[in-house]
Amino acid sequence: MQRIATALAAFATAVLAGGPAAAEWPDKPVRVVVPYAAGGANDLLGRVFAEQLSRTFGQQFFVENRTGGGGLIGTEAVARAAPDGFTLIISGMPSHVLGPAMNKNASFDPIKDFTHMAYLGGPPNVFVVHPSLGIGSFKELLALMKSQPDGVQYVSPSIGSVGNMVAEYVADKEKVKLTHIVYRGGGSAIQDLVAGHVKVGSMTLSTTQPHILAGKLKPVAISSEKRVPEFPDVPTLVELGYPGLVVRTWYSLSGPAGIPRDIVDKLNAAVNKAMALPEVQKHLTVEMVQTEAMTPAQITAFMQREVDQWAPTARRIAETK
Repeated sequence: MQRIATALAAFATAVLAGGPAAAEWPDKPVRVVVPYAAGGANDLLGRVFAEQLSRTFGQQFFVENRTGGGGLIGTEAVARAAPDGFTLIISGMPSHVLGPAMNKNASFDPIKDFTHMAYLGGPPNVFVVHPSLGIGSFKELLALMKSQPDGVQYVSPSIGSVGNMVAEYVADKEKVKLTHIVYRGGGSAIQDLVAGHVKVGSMTLSTTQPHILAGKLKPVAISSEKRVPEFPDVPTLVELGYPGLVVRTWYSLSGPAGIPRDIVDKLNAAVNKAMALPEVQKHLTVEMVQTEAMTPAQITAFMQREVDQWAPTARRIAETK
């Protein structure tokens, strides 16, 4: 009886202390949802950091592209997932700032329904045209828009993307009509743009850069605060008369609300450490991604500021469509 009592006491102590049976996170693969199709800037960033997190934690972080609804389907699924650290999302400007503002059917709050853990950064937006259009400047593109009463067709990564908002912002200010050709992600949109099926694009610089360098697309305006060194001849939208149009398609790492603090801190430290690695820095430079290390509190506050600044504009655009 004494041996039984001793064993029971030891078992109870182990249970109360977490015991040897309490596995340390992550003890199984972690799903990283990208709410858009493969090939876009968010997908590329997701895969870069998923690979680094897999190395850091010795467990697989795998990307799942869950498309639809301009990013809402995948985002809503993550908002409803268990807050155990095994379902994450590449969040950011498209899915957490613009998407819910432009779609009344969005069922999540971009701040309250998520745990925001790390800032990944992102590229500016760029207006590009197909060479067959014969346009060499934004002024010429704007003249074309004004000469077409039935509207000029353009592509962006998706409804609610930064590209969509930037194009509609310009159209609203200039009182011109644009027809948005909708895709489920930057990968498929860029294919049709490069093929010349649609002649105008409002896309991330990371997605368009290879095609610009190859001479398949021509950039005419960029949404960065200053001209980018890689394309010094491309004017900013600020220079072209749109002082408030400084924006980039930034991304972050988030999960459902309520993820334990220790997991949040581990992921934040791992992302910030990976960001400083030469191979990651090289990739970010190639993709034109501007980034910085942020704490979970800083990325949450940053996202709130972006919601306050851009959601009203996105909402107004949606109401006029």
